[in-house]
Amino acid sequence: MSPGRDYESYAAKMRHHADAGTDMEVDVRFIDMMSKRCARVLDIGCGIGNAVNGLRARGHAAYGIDPTPEVLEVAGDLYDRTWFRQMAAADATPELLALNGLPQAYDVVLMSGNVPAFLSANDLRSTFDQVGELLEAGGILIVGTTTAIQGGPVDQDNAVAGSSMTLSHRFSDWHLSPFHDESPWSVSVFSANRLRESTEVPDGMFILQG
Repeated sequence: MSPGRDYESYAAKMRHHADAGTDMEVDVRFIDMMSKRCARVLDIGCGIGNAVNGLRARGHAAYGIDPTPEVLEVAGDLYDRTWFRQMAAADATPELLALNGLPQAYDVVLMSGNVPAFLSANDLRSTFDQVGELLEAGGILIVGTTTAIQGGPVDQDNAVAGSSMTLSHRFSDWHLSPFHDESPWSVSVFSANRLRESTEVPDGMFILQG
């Protein structure tokens, strides 16, 4: 995160939204729809932890990391402190996650709320490479950002090149609206280049056999 930002005011604002019951789970509903049941999820830049909490309420094993103690203090007050760790995006390697008591592999990794805007081009590329190593077969990285800022879709596409992931979907909001160059917001879904094994349950697919 960038130095000089007023994280205490930001944390207080987000706490107010949580206390007021503001709907902050649109990304949670998106992830819940995109992922398998009981998915293991890592929220990079989790802030006050509302996404982690929402995913936990839906049966997913979600964890959050954030480098900013001010927002993690709010997360710990609102939710279970054991779900969160003070870690930067650059620390999201299997080895460092394990040292901090977190799983080393995930079905979904989330970066929402303009988290990439705080990363340099090199750091974003490194983070994408690391996420590719964290994802299980068929796993996905979901990134929600403002379009025309650092870390937007153009930077993401540059960062994913050469990684073990590919862009599979891009929307202009969390409601699956089509993305276009003038879209102010983007939701990008990058997939691990390894196929997920078929599930033994229908998972919504009912195939007629002759």
